[in-house]
Amino acid sequence: MADKKYIINYQEFSSPEEMSPQDQELVAAALDAQKGSYSPYSHFQVGAALKLENGLVVKGANQENAAYPSGLCAERTAMFHAGAAYPDVPFDTLAIAGSDHGVLCESPASPCGACRQVMAEYQKKHGKPFNIILVGSKRIRKFFKVDDVLPFIFDSLKME
Repeated sequence: MADKKYIINYQEFSSPEEMSPQDQELVAAALDAQKGSYSPYSHFQVGAALKLENGLVVKGANQENAAYPSGLCAERTAMFHAGAAYPDVPFDTLAIAGSDHGVLCESPASPCGACRQVMAEYQKKHGKPFNIILVGSKRIRKFFKVDDVLPFIFDSLKME
């Protein structure tokens, strides 16, 4: 047996003003993307803004459905749109903001496991890491690769 340690590197900010202008713009875009949320059941609005390596920003918002789990998370709506419309453009940064009944959560909302795995797939597809920014009203966390929000990524199956 061997004891091991996994270290996650990230930055934490108390407000967007502490961030770079580019990250501030992406945080604002994620907050704005919440307007597209269709969440009549949970009343939990999530917005995602995905900056591509070419500078384009693609937004997504969570979409609920009475036939659960037919809805889709904000992160995946943004990533799937980017993957379909710009298949060869790597991701640079994904910002995610969650609000409960229209009020931004104090702590950042973390992506679900399915969204984290989709992030991992796109990171693998493009062969390079991308940043993830999780936005809350009291703190904002910035991670530098998907592995930091999904340790031990599922990639055991070789589909070649």
